Amino acid sequence: MHAASAPTPAPAQGTVVASSAPDLGAPDPGGKRLAGVVTMFGSGLSNQTGAAIGSLAFPVLGPLGVVAVRQYVAAIVLLAVGRPRMRTFTKRQWWPVLLLALVFGTMNLSLYSAIDRIGLGLAVTLEFLGPLSIALAGSRRRTDACCALIAAAGVVTLMRPQPSTDYLGMGLGLLAAVCWASYILLNRTVGRRIPGVQGSAAAAGVSALMFLPVGIVLVVARPPTAGSVAYALVAGVLSSAVPYLADLVTLRRVPARVFGLFMSVNPVLAAVVGWIVLGQDLGWIESAAVAAIVAANALSILTSRT
Repeated sequence: MHAASAPTPAPAQGTVVASSAPDLGAPDPGGKRLAGVVTMFGSGLSNQTGAAIGSLAFPVLGPLGVVAVRQYVAAIVLLAVGRPRMRTFTKRQWWPVLLLALVFGTMNLSLYSAIDRIGLGLAVTLEFLGPLSIALAGSRRRTDACCALIAAAGVVTLMRPQPSTDYLGMGLGLLAAVCWASYILLNRTVGRRIPGVQGSAAAAGVSALMFLPVGIVLVVARPPTAGSVAYALVAGVLSSAVPYLADLVTLRRVPARVFGLFMSVNPVLAAVVGWIVLGQDLGWIESAAVAAIVAANALSILTSRT
């Protein structure tokens, strides 16, 4: 999954496995992998561009309104793809779905609120600590311990006391990281109990219902402009629909290890998009801290034996 986008789907069952006999008409595996990498790059760029465009609607809708619209778009896409049979869900299946829906909404709201306060690059970098922590937590390798120290040093650098430090914004970014880590663990539980992507689709639908009263109140209290709604809709498409559909293709073309490694690029893409689209320039110290966190994840994956 990209930064607060949509559930990362598992590779589809029924994919074709190559036989021992050569197939002269089969597509080049290297070409498939290259196409997968290009798709991953496009997905990450789409995700971060969507977040940047969504932030343009903050003056009118606020982060809460933009997230509400984004949740609606995510629900429409996931429900159309997953087609969950929610009437057949048991109590044991429903409780992780409901928790996932709550975490999904909180994750996006805390991330967009952090973007509003500290900028896109720093917010996405702090959120990225969630999956990084999951990856490092269960390891006993010395290399991963070093990676954890590198990432921790980057976080300390980002949050060093300064007159302009926005600790609330930093805290929201860390809350998004906690939510993303919880999201990963809950998705595993949902995936074990509900076949396919039905559980994730149901969670997206429930999350959208949670934000429905928010949308109604915002429209009644402060009617939005057409431009702000357009920005929010574009954010929903670019940050939810495109990354989710791209991941469906990517996971069939590249190994999980390569997919995980490429996730490291998202904080860098966020910093670049924030600079180009929003004019949010990171200082060299902040840039070094972001690079340290990205390098920690990349080093951990590259040195892994699995």
